[in-house]
Amino acid sequence: MANRFASDVYARRLERAAELTREAEFDAIVVGTGPDFRYLTGSEAETFERLTALVIPAAGAARVVTARLELASLRDSAIGDLGIEIADWVDGEDPYALALAGLGDDPRLAVSDALPALHLIPLAERTAVPPRLATPVLRELRMIKDDAELDALRRAGAAIDRVHARMAEFLKPGRTEAEVAADIDAAIRAEGHDLAEFIIVGSGPNGADPHHEHSERVIGADDIVVIDIGGPVQPGYNSDSTRTYCFGEPRADIAEAYAALERAQAAAVAAVRPGVTAESIDAAARDLLVDAGLGDRFIHRTGHGIGLSVHEEPYIVAGNTDVLREGMAFSVEPGVYFGGDWGARIEDIVIVTADGCEPVNTRPHSLVVLPA
Repeated sequence: MANRFASDVYARRLERAAELTREAEFDAIVVGTGPDFRYLTGSEAETFERLTALVIPAAGAARVVTARLELASLRDSAIGDLGIEIADWVDGEDPYALALAGLGDDPRLAVSDALPALHLIPLAERTAVPPRLATPVLRELRMIKDDAELDALRRAGAAIDRVHARMAEFLKPGRTEAEVAADIDAAIRAEGHDLAEFIIVGSGPNGADPHHEHSERVIGADDIVVIDIGGPVQPGYNSDSTRTYCFGEPRADIAEAYAALERAQAAAVAAVRPGVTAESIDAAARDLLVDAGLGDRFIHRTGHGIGLSVHEEPYIVAGNTDVLREGMAFSVEPGVYFGGDWGARIEDIVIVTADGCEPVNTRPHSLVVLPA
Protein backbone atom coordinates (compact mmCIF):
# COMPACT_ATOMS: atom_id res chain seq x y z
CA MET A 1 0.00 0.00 0.00
CA ALA A 2 3.04 2.29 -0.28
CA ASN A 3 1.49 3.85 -3.38
CA ARG A 4 -1.59 5.05 -1.48
CA PHE A 5 -2.85 6.01 1.95
CA ALA A 6 -5.06 3.88 4.19
CA SER A 7 -8.57 3.39 2.83
CA ASP A 8 -10.25 5.47 5.54
CA VAL A 9 -8.43 8.54 4.17
CA TYR A 10 -10.21 8.11 0.83
CA ALA A 11 -13.53 7.39 2.55
CA ARG A 12 -13.37 10.78 4.28
CA ARG A 13 -12.45 12.51 1.04
CA LEU A 14 -15.35 10.94 -0.87
CA GLU A 15 -17.79 11.89 1.89
CA ARG A 16 -16.55 15.48 1.78
CA ALA A 17 -16.69 15.50 -2.03
CA ALA A 18 -20.37 14.50 -1.95
CA GLU A 19 -21.08 17.21 0.62
CA LEU A 20 -19.39 19.86 -1.52
CA THR A 21 -21.22 18.58 -4.60
CA ARG A 22 -24.52 19.26 -2.84
CA GLU A 23 -23.36 22.69 -1.68
CA ALA A 24 -22.40 23.60 -5.24
CA GLU A 25 -25.87 22.46 -6.39
CA PHE A 26 -24.57 19.84 -8.79
CA ASP A 27 -26.38 16.54 -9.12
CA ALA A 28 -23.06 14.79 -9.64
CA ILE A 29 -19.44 15.34 -10.51
CA VAL A 30 -17.56 13.18 -13.01
CA VAL A 31 -13.87 12.88 -12.25
CA GLY A 32 -11.57 11.68 -15.01
CA THR A 33 -8.31 9.91 -14.31
CA GLY A 34 -5.34 11.95 -13.16
CA PRO A 35 -4.51 13.73 -9.88
CA ASP A 36 -8.16 14.30 -8.85
CA PHE A 37 -9.02 10.63 -9.45
CA ARG A 38 -5.95 9.53 -7.51
CA TYR A 39 -6.76 11.93 -4.68
CA LEU A 40 -10.22 10.40 -4.27
CA THR A 41 -9.48 6.71 -4.88
CA GLY A 42 -5.75 6.08 -4.58
CA SER A 43 -5.74 4.80 -8.17
CA GLU A 44 -3.14 5.71 -10.79
CA ALA A 45 -5.38 4.49 -13.63
CA GLU A 46 -5.28 6.38 -16.90
CA THR A 47 -7.96 7.17 -19.45
CA PHE A 48 -7.22 6.65 -23.10
CA GLU A 49 -9.90 6.36 -25.77
CA ARG A 50 -12.01 4.27 -23.38
CA LEU A 51 -13.68 6.13 -20.51
CA THR A 52 -12.57 5.54 -16.94
CA ALA A 53 -14.17 7.98 -14.49
CA LEU A 54 -15.41 8.31 -10.93
CA VAL A 55 -19.00 9.51 -10.59
CA ILE A 56 -19.87 11.13 -7.25
CA PRO A 57 -23.58 11.95 -6.96
CA ALA A 58 -24.88 14.55 -4.54
CA ALA A 59 -26.99 11.77 -3.03
CA GLY A 60 -26.29 8.07 -3.25
CA ALA A 61 -23.26 5.88 -3.72
CA ALA A 62 -20.24 6.73 -5.85
CA ARG A 63 -19.27 4.46 -8.72
CA VAL A 64 -16.42 3.97 -11.13
CA VAL A 65 -17.12 3.53 -14.82
CA THR A 66 -14.34 1.68 -16.63
CA ALA A 67 -13.75 -0.63 -19.55
CA ARG A 68 -13.61 -4.27 -18.47
CA LEU A 69 -10.14 -4.63 -19.94
CA GLU A 70 -8.93 -1.82 -17.65
CA LEU A 71 -10.15 -3.41 -14.39
CA ALA A 72 -6.63 -4.47 -13.42
CA SER A 73 -5.58 -0.82 -13.22
CA LEU A 74 -7.93 -0.38 -10.22
CA ARG A 75 -6.60 -3.38 -8.29
CA ASP A 76 -4.20 -1.55 -5.95
CA SER A 77 -6.54 1.35 -5.23
CA ALA A 78 -8.90 1.88 -2.28
CA ILE A 79 -11.94 1.28 -4.51
CA GLY A 80 -12.46 -2.33 -3.42
CA ASP A 81 -12.02 -1.58 0.29
CA LEU A 82 -14.56 1.24 0.07
CA GLY A 83 -17.17 -0.89 -1.64
CA ILE A 84 -17.48 1.50 -4.55
CA GLU A 85 -19.58 0.05 -7.36
CA ILE A 86 -17.65 -0.67 -10.54
CA ALA A 87 -19.78 -0.24 -13.66
CA ASP A 88 -17.66 -1.99 -16.26
CA TRP A 89 -18.35 -2.11 -19.97
CA VAL A 90 -17.02 -3.69 -23.14
CA ASP A 91 -16.46 -2.23 -26.58
CA GLY A 92 -19.77 -1.56 -28.29
CA GLU A 93 -21.56 -0.56 -25.09
CA ASP A 94 -22.24 3.04 -24.02
CA PRO A 95 -20.05 4.08 -21.06
CA TYR A 96 -21.60 7.54 -20.94
CA ALA A 97 -25.02 6.07 -20.23
CA LEU A 98 -23.42 4.17 -17.33
CA ALA A 99 -21.92 7.41 -16.02
CA LEU A 100 -25.31 9.14 -16.07
CA ALA A 101 -27.38 6.21 -14.79
CA GLY A 102 -29.51 7.03 -11.77
CA LEU A 103 -28.90 10.77 -11.95
CA GLY A 104 -32.37 11.60 -13.23
CA ASP A 105 -33.42 13.51 -16.31
CA ASP A 106 -31.10 16.34 -17.37
CA PRO A 107 -28.79 16.25 -14.35
CA ARG A 108 -26.70 19.26 -13.40
CA LEU A 109 -23.34 17.77 -14.11
CA ALA A 110 -19.81 19.00 -13.35
CA VAL A 111 -16.60 17.47 -14.66
CA SER A 112 -12.98 17.58 -13.58
CA ASP A 113 -10.77 19.87 -15.64
CA ALA A 114 -8.58 16.98 -16.81
CA LEU A 115 -11.46 15.07 -18.43
CA PRO A 116 -10.58 14.91 -22.15
CA ALA A 117 -12.88 16.50 -24.70
CA LEU A 118 -13.12 13.00 -26.17
CA HIS A 119 -15.26 12.11 -23.14
CA LEU A 120 -16.67 15.50 -22.16
CA ILE A 121 -18.52 16.04 -25.44
CA PRO A 122 -20.40 12.69 -25.40
CA LEU A 123 -21.49 13.45 -21.83
CA ALA A 124 -22.62 16.94 -22.83
CA GLU A 125 -24.62 15.55 -25.75
CA ARG A 126 -26.67 13.49 -23.30
CA THR A 127 -27.63 16.34 -20.96
CA ALA A 128 -29.86 19.33 -21.63
CA VAL A 129 -27.79 21.56 -19.33
CA PRO A 130 -24.13 21.84 -20.43
CA PRO A 131 -21.72 20.36 -17.86
CA ARG A 132 -19.71 22.81 -15.79
CA LEU A 133 -16.28 22.50 -14.25
CA ALA A 134 -16.14 20.75 -10.89
CA THR A 135 -13.55 23.27 -9.70
CA PRO A 136 -15.65 24.51 -6.72
CA VAL A 137 -15.58 20.98 -5.35
CA LEU A 138 -12.15 19.68 -6.31
CA ARG A 139 -10.08 22.78 -5.54
CA GLU A 140 -11.65 23.02 -2.08
CA LEU A 141 -10.79 19.40 -1.40
CA ARG A 142 -7.21 19.44 -2.61
CA MET A 143 -6.09 22.89 -1.43
CA ILE A 144 -6.29 21.94 2.25
CA LYS A 145 -3.90 19.08 2.91
CA ASP A 146 -4.68 16.47 5.56
CA ASP A 147 -2.07 15.12 7.97
CA ALA A 148 -1.11 12.23 5.71
CA GLU A 149 -0.50 14.59 2.79
CA LEU A 150 1.53 16.99 4.91
CA ASP A 151 3.74 14.16 6.12
CA ALA A 152 4.35 13.13 2.49
CA LEU A 153 5.27 16.71 1.54
CA ARG A 154 7.70 16.88 4.46
CA ARG A 155 9.35 13.64 3.34
CA ALA A 156 9.59 14.95 -0.21
CA GLY A 157 11.09 18.24 0.96
CA ALA A 158 13.70 16.55 3.14
CA ALA A 159 14.66 14.21 0.31
CA ILE A 160 15.20 17.01 -2.23
CA ASP A 161 17.19 18.97 0.37
CA ARG A 162 19.56 16.02 0.61
CA VAL A 163 20.06 16.19 -3.16
CA HIS A 164 20.86 19.91 -3.01
CA ALA A 165 23.35 19.13 -0.22
CA ARG A 166 25.32 16.99 -2.72
CA MET A 167 25.58 19.67 -5.40
CA ALA A 168 29.33 20.14 -4.89
CA GLU A 169 29.75 16.56 -6.16
CA PHE A 170 27.90 17.26 -9.39
CA LEU A 171 28.26 20.92 -10.26
CA LYS A 172 31.74 21.74 -11.55
CA PRO A 173 33.13 24.02 -14.26
CA GLY A 174 33.87 22.14 -17.46
CA ARG A 175 30.90 19.80 -17.16
CA THR A 176 27.82 20.23 -19.31
CA GLU A 177 24.41 21.03 -17.88
CA ALA A 178 23.22 17.65 -19.18
CA GLU A 179 25.97 15.79 -17.34
CA VAL A 180 25.09 17.53 -14.09
CA ALA A 181 21.39 16.80 -14.69
CA ALA A 182 22.12 13.09 -15.15
CA ASP A 183 23.84 12.94 -11.76
CA ILE A 184 21.00 14.87 -10.14
CA ASP A 185 18.46 12.47 -11.70
CA ALA A 186 20.24 9.48 -10.14
CA ALA A 187 20.46 11.24 -6.77
CA ILE A 188 16.76 12.14 -6.77
CA ARG A 189 15.83 8.50 -7.39
CA ALA A 190 18.29 7.30 -4.77
CA GLU A 191 16.59 9.55 -2.22
CA GLY A 192 13.28 7.73 -2.69
CA HIS A 193 11.60 9.75 -5.42
CA ASP A 194 9.71 7.75 -8.02
CA LEU A 195 11.31 9.86 -10.71
CA ALA A 196 12.81 13.27 -11.36
CA GLU A 197 9.75 15.18 -12.56
CA PHE A 198 11.91 18.12 -13.64
CA ILE A 199 15.58 19.11 -13.51
CA ILE A 200 16.60 22.66 -14.34
CA VAL A 201 20.33 23.30 -14.62
CA GLY A 202 20.48 26.88 -15.87
CA SER A 203 24.07 28.08 -16.16
CA GLY A 204 25.13 31.60 -17.11
CA PRO A 205 22.65 33.09 -19.61
CA ASN A 206 20.47 29.96 -19.40
CA GLY A 207 19.74 30.88 -15.78
CA ALA A 208 17.82 33.89 -17.09
CA ASP A 209 15.21 31.51 -18.57
CA PRO A 210 13.03 30.37 -15.63
CA HIS A 211 11.85 27.25 -17.49
CA HIS A 212 15.14 26.26 -19.08
CA GLU A 213 15.78 22.55 -18.52
CA HIS A 214 19.36 21.55 -19.35
CA SER A 215 21.52 21.53 -22.44
CA GLU A 216 24.97 20.64 -23.77
CA ARG A 217 26.28 24.03 -22.65
CA VAL A 218 29.58 23.72 -20.79
CA ILE A 219 29.44 25.35 -17.36
CA GLY A 220 32.02 28.09 -16.87
CA ALA A 221 33.92 29.06 -13.74
CA ASP A 222 32.31 32.52 -13.79
CA ASP A 223 28.74 31.22 -14.17
CA ILE A 224 25.84 31.65 -11.80
CA VAL A 225 23.85 28.38 -11.92
CA VAL A 226 20.16 27.93 -11.06
CA ILE A 227 19.25 24.40 -9.89
CA ASP A 228 15.48 23.78 -9.68
CA ILE A 229 14.61 20.13 -9.01
CA GLY A 230 11.77 17.96 -7.79
CA GLY A 231 9.59 14.92 -8.22
CA PRO A 232 7.09 12.66 -6.45
CA VAL A 233 7.57 10.41 -3.45
CA GLN A 234 4.99 7.77 -2.64
CA PRO A 235 2.07 8.12 -2.64
CA GLY A 236 2.63 10.73 -5.37
CA TYR A 237 3.41 13.94 -3.45
CA ASN A 238 5.96 16.27 -4.98
CA SER A 239 9.07 18.13 -3.96
CA ASP A 240 10.16 21.38 -5.64
CA SER A 241 13.13 23.42 -4.47
CA THR A 242 15.50 25.89 -6.10
CA ARG A 243 18.90 27.10 -5.00
CA THR A 244 21.43 29.21 -6.90
CA TYR A 245 25.14 28.39 -7.05
CA CYS A 246 28.39 30.02 -8.11
CA PHE A 247 32.13 29.27 -8.16
CA GLY A 248 34.19 31.72 -6.15
CA GLU A 249 33.01 35.16 -5.16
CA PRO A 250 30.40 36.72 -7.50
CA ARG A 251 30.64 40.12 -9.18
CA ALA A 252 29.55 43.05 -7.02
CA ASP A 253 26.38 43.69 -9.07
CA ILE A 254 25.39 40.02 -8.80
CA ALA A 255 25.99 39.97 -5.05
CA GLU A 256 23.90 43.11 -4.58
CA ALA A 257 20.97 41.82 -6.65
CA TYR A 258 21.09 38.42 -4.99
CA ALA A 259 21.05 39.97 -1.52
CA ALA A 260 17.83 41.79 -2.47
CA LEU A 261 16.36 38.53 -3.77
CA GLU A 262 17.23 36.76 -0.53
CA ARG A 263 15.50 39.51 1.47
CA ALA A 264 12.44 39.29 -0.79
CA GLN A 265 12.10 35.54 -0.40
CA ALA A 266 12.50 35.79 3.38
CA ALA A 267 9.91 38.58 3.55
CA ALA A 268 7.38 36.52 1.60
CA VAL A 269 7.88 33.47 3.83
CA ALA A 270 7.54 35.64 6.93
CA ALA A 271 4.23 37.02 5.60
CA VAL A 272 2.59 33.58 5.33
CA ARG A 273 -0.11 32.92 7.93
CA PRO A 274 -3.82 32.10 7.99
CA GLY A 275 -6.16 34.97 7.13
CA VAL A 276 -3.97 36.83 4.66
CA THR A 277 -4.51 36.68 0.90
CA ALA A 278 -2.43 34.80 -1.61
CA GLU A 279 -1.71 38.03 -3.46
CA SER A 280 -0.30 39.63 -0.29
CA ILE A 281 2.49 37.03 -0.26
CA ASP A 282 3.33 37.89 -3.85
CA ALA A 283 3.36 41.57 -2.91
CA ALA A 284 5.68 40.98 0.04
CA ALA A 285 8.36 39.68 -2.33
CA ARG A 286 7.59 41.90 -5.30
CA ASP A 287 7.45 45.20 -3.42
CA LEU A 288 10.89 44.63 -1.97
CA LEU A 289 12.36 43.83 -5.39
CA VAL A 290 10.68 46.89 -6.90
CA ASP A 291 12.20 49.05 -4.16
CA ALA A 292 15.60 47.55 -5.03
CA GLY A 293 15.15 48.51 -8.69
CA LEU A 294 14.62 44.89 -9.73
CA GLY A 295 10.87 44.84 -10.31
CA ASP A 296 11.22 44.33 -14.06
CA ARG A 297 13.58 41.40 -13.43
CA PHE A 298 10.93 39.42 -11.51
CA ILE A 299 8.82 38.06 -14.36
CA HIS A 300 6.62 35.35 -12.82
CA ARG A 301 4.29 34.75 -9.88
CA THR A 302 5.77 34.16 -6.44
CA GLY A 303 4.44 30.64 -6.03
CA HIS A 304 2.09 27.76 -6.72
CA GLY A 305 0.35 25.12 -4.68
CA ILE A 306 1.84 21.63 -4.60
CA GLY A 307 0.67 18.13 -3.81
CA LEU A 308 -0.22 15.36 -6.24
CA SER A 309 0.49 17.94 -8.94
CA VAL A 310 3.64 20.03 -9.01
CA HIS A 311 1.49 23.07 -9.88
CA GLU A 312 -1.95 23.32 -8.30
CA GLU A 313 -3.98 25.78 -6.26
CA PRO A 314 -3.50 28.09 -4.47
CA TYR A 315 -1.48 30.29 -6.84
CA ILE A 316 0.55 33.00 -5.12
CA VAL A 317 0.01 35.77 -7.63
CA ALA A 318 -1.32 39.33 -7.88
CA GLY A 319 -5.10 39.31 -8.20
CA ASN A 320 -5.64 36.10 -6.24
CA THR A 321 -7.72 37.14 -3.22
CA ASP A 322 -8.04 33.59 -1.85
CA VAL A 323 -7.49 33.69 1.90
CA LEU A 324 -4.75 31.39 3.19
CA ARG A 325 -5.89 28.64 5.53
CA GLU A 326 -4.09 26.19 7.76
CA GLY A 327 -3.06 23.12 5.76
CA MET A 328 -2.38 24.86 2.46
CA ALA A 329 1.02 24.13 0.92
CA PHE A 330 2.75 26.15 -1.79
CA SER A 331 6.07 27.39 -3.09
CA VAL A 332 7.63 30.76 -2.34
CA GLU A 333 10.06 31.35 -5.22
CA PRO A 334 10.87 34.88 -6.32
CA GLY A 335 13.58 35.21 -8.94
CA VAL A 336 15.54 37.82 -10.86
CA TYR A 337 16.59 37.36 -14.48
CA PHE A 338 19.09 39.30 -16.58
CA GLY A 339 18.69 38.15 -20.18
CA GLY A 340 21.91 37.02 -21.87
CA ASP A 341 23.87 37.13 -18.60
CA TRP A 342 22.54 35.37 -15.49
CA GLY A 343 19.54 34.63 -13.31
CA ALA A 344 18.75 33.49 -9.77
CA ARG A 345 15.82 32.01 -7.88
CA ILE A 346 15.24 30.87 -4.29
CA GLU A 347 12.40 28.41 -3.68
CA ASP A 348 10.99 26.71 -0.61
CA ILE A 349 7.76 24.80 -0.13
CA VAL A 350 5.87 26.07 2.92
CA ILE A 351 2.90 24.70 4.84
CA VAL A 352 0.47 27.17 6.41
CA THR A 353 0.24 26.50 10.15
CA ALA A 354 -2.10 27.85 12.83
CA ASP A 355 0.03 30.96 13.39
CA GLY A 356 2.46 31.17 10.48
CA CYS A 357 4.12 28.65 8.23
CA GLU A 358 6.46 25.68 8.24
CA PRO A 359 9.05 25.53 5.45
CA VAL A 360 9.74 21.94 4.41
CA ASN A 361 13.04 22.98 2.76
CA THR A 362 15.84 24.05 5.09
CA ARG A 363 18.95 24.41 2.93
CA PRO A 364 20.75 27.78 3.20
CA HIS A 365 19.24 30.53 1.05
CA SER A 366 22.44 32.45 0.37
CA LEU A 367 24.22 32.23 -2.98
CA VAL A 368 25.99 28.90 -2.56
CA VAL A 369 29.69 29.20 -3.33
CA LEU A 370 31.23 25.95 -4.65
CA PRO A 371 34.90 25.22 -5.32
CA ALA A 372 35.94 26.02 -8.90
